[in-house]
Amino acid sequence: MAPQSRRLEETLAELGALRADPRADAAAAKLRQAIAKGPSHAAALAADIAREFEIEELCEDLAAGFARFLEKPEKSDPGCRAKEAIAEALQWMGHEDERVFLRGVQYVQMEPVWGGQADTAAGLRGACARGLVRTNHPDALVELAQLLADPELPARVAAARCFAHWGHPAGAAPLRLKVLLGDPEPELIGECMTALMAIDPQGSLPFLAGFLDRDDRVLAEAAALALGESRHPEAFPVLRGWWERTVDPDLARAALTSIAVLRLEETLDFLLEMVAREPGPLARDALAALGVHRDDESLAERVRQTAQARDDLDLGPAVQEAFGPDRFDPDR
Repeated sequence: MAPQSRRLEETLAELGALRADPRADAAAAKLRQAIAKGPSHAAALAADIAREFEIEELCEDLAAGFARFLEKPEKSDPGCRAKEAIAEALQWMGHEDERVFLRGVQYVQMEPVWGGQADTAAGLRGACARGLVRTNHPDALVELAQLLADPELPARVAAARCFAHWGHPAGAAPLRLKVLLGDPEPELIGECMTALMAIDPQGSLPFLAGFLDRDDRVLAEAAALALGESRHPEAFPVLRGWWERTVDPDLARAALTSIAVLRLEETLDFLLEMVAREPGPLARDALAALGVHRDDESLAERVRQTAQARDDLDLGPAVQEAFGPDRFDPDR
């Protein structure tokens, strides 16, 4: 191992050991030194420790360290590891000096990769967006809307999640626009739909319901899952109606899964009733949907009892597939 690599490993080990007593004076001094003068990996670890233990007295040091890693950043902080860790620490501790977040939310760092260059700052932009939301900065809406059009998927996803966390009604407009315009990555549209239900469930429910019967099955499934994850009672009749009228078996199964995700007592009862009374294919589809809650011991027992009560159909294999191999014992 090269001497430089060995020194870095030793430094990281020393910093990691500070977790035993991170608020001691000696620990604070070592963390400050790593942030102010250490290489990017050491500064990143010091920032992680500051965030983990919420050592707010290091916030000013972290902000200064962020500025340090903006100088010759491709060499001082390749991959933006230190800057991102610093931004995460500052936003987690509610640091009110927004200069780091405003600088970082638009920051781009192009680095050489095989065949060209790549932007390594997408995660940093997301962390800084969270900082603007956490401090309720007046420019947060503008920055989040702009981040929804970021070239990098992780930054776009971070923007959608920030809108959901923020919960500001004004966020519904850019999210709706993004859903209507579309995105190369379906994941992003799903995140936008989920955020819409978090911000404005009453207004967004009919908007998302309109995607269920479109020809685009990816959008339909994304809308159904967002409705399910909302846990909004009014989403149940919408999803149930979609399940009843869809002729595509895969979409019907997606509807049942979204109904299960709602996790309301009436939705669980609906699916359990299917297990108890419907023909084999439908009963098995209901079991598969209920399997999203396979770690719920109480529900697993209800499922087992319901399935075992059927003397016209062997649902044991379906229960085991959905809830695990130890969930169905015909002798119990």
